[in-house]
Amino acid sequence: MAKAKKLPSGTYRCQVFDYTDLSGKRRYKSFTAETKKEAEYKAAEFMVNKKDKGKISSKTFGQALENYISIREPVLSPRSIINYRRIQSNDLSILSSIKISDITQELIQHVINEDIKTHAPKTVRDNHGLIAAVLKEKRPGFALNTVLPQSQPPKIYVPTDDEIKQLLFLAEGTELELPILLAAFGPMRRGEICALHSDWINGNVVHVARNMVITPDHKWIIKQPKSYAGDRFIDYPEFVAEKWRGISGMITTLCPDSLSLRFARFLKKSGIHHFRFHDLRHYSASIQHALGIPDAYIMQRGGWGNDGVLKNVYRHTMTGKTEEMNQVANSYFDNLYNTKCNKKK
Repeated sequence: MAKAKKLPSGTYRCQVFDYTDLSGKRRYKSFTAETKKEAEYKAAEFMVNKKDKGKISSKTFGQALENYISIREPVLSPRSIINYRRIQSNDLSILSSIKISDITQELIQHVINEDIKTHAPKTVRDNHGLIAAVLKEKRPGFALNTVLPQSQPPKIYVPTDDEIKQLLFLAEGTELELPILLAAFGPMRRGEICALHSDWINGNVVHVARNMVITPDHKWIIKQPKSYAGDRFIDYPEFVAEKWRGISGMITTLCPDSLSLRFARFLKKSGIHHFRFHDLRHYSASIQHALGIPDAYIMQRGGWGNDGVLKNVYRHTMTGKTEEMNQVANSYFDNLYNTKCNKKK
């Protein structure tokens, strides 16, 4: 049993071995108290609890993480599993050989501090979230209190009306025309567009009931939307419906990655400011919001289950609409101020 030593201050300190860090340095835990007996008692209590942690789980973090992912593989989306596997093999490999019972708050903080040097804040927070989820299963009494980088607002781009007009003019008659129309005026996701079959179209209404996703072994498959809100009906304007009439079978032969790649090449060749294919959804949601359409209807049309994404990402004023909206507001204020009832006699 470790013995406590008296400090110059008159209190007693007892040190016991805690763990060996990633550099091979031994780390100790210190317990200070007014009496020697109390300091030694705290140290002994810590060692007993540490042994109990070993009984809780003798697995390494790598084994626990593999088990965590494997159990959820049948129910999570393929994209989520791919992301977990990426984090497992890259960002969290440093923890793979460490026993669950040996993991401390200091160790996790060290891993996160190193992660910050090479990753964006969102990636760091996602990695920590997975660490916390695994530890919660194996050590439910161990609560992490890690200092994380401050989250940053997403940087998105909302195409202007002029850019959309130019894009539609140049894309007319190409394989990209219909996917662009479906995304900009739906708005449909690229996976939903690539999975769309003519059987799911009735007149001007598209039933979004399928999504094309990539599996962990890099194969594209068609499955149901990942959320209940994703299964929806979209009533498109006539000029869009005209483009799919006469098509029997799949609306496009492209997979989502090919669609994004060809879209990027098309923008570069056309001299249009670069933005992602997904940003066409930003355009659609922003226009609807600018027109005063209630959020509930925008969410239903776009397939969002809650307004969190809409508030944080999609509710942005169009660059080309800013002056127009300012004129509307200023005109209202002018009329309010210049009414006769506000003028002195």
